[in-house]
Amino acid sequence: MQSVTVSPKFQIVIPKTIRKALQLRPGQKLRIVEYAGRIELVPEREISELRGFVKGIDTDFRREEDRA
Repeated sequence: MQSVTVSPKFQIVIPKTIRKALQLRPGQKLRIVEYAGRIELVPEREISELRGFVKGIDTDFRREEDRA
């Protein structure tokens, strides 16, 4: 686990290994979520990058009788 330091302006630097692993680009937006006492950064992706991300998902399910 890597650590970062919060600057006096409340900025952090994402380590290079993380930037490369997540293919982050300069200017890319990240969603920030506070959950159970921790901070999570979630990269926003272009819709074209999401193509095929649910490939192979099981869509077989039984619908309720009153649903068409």
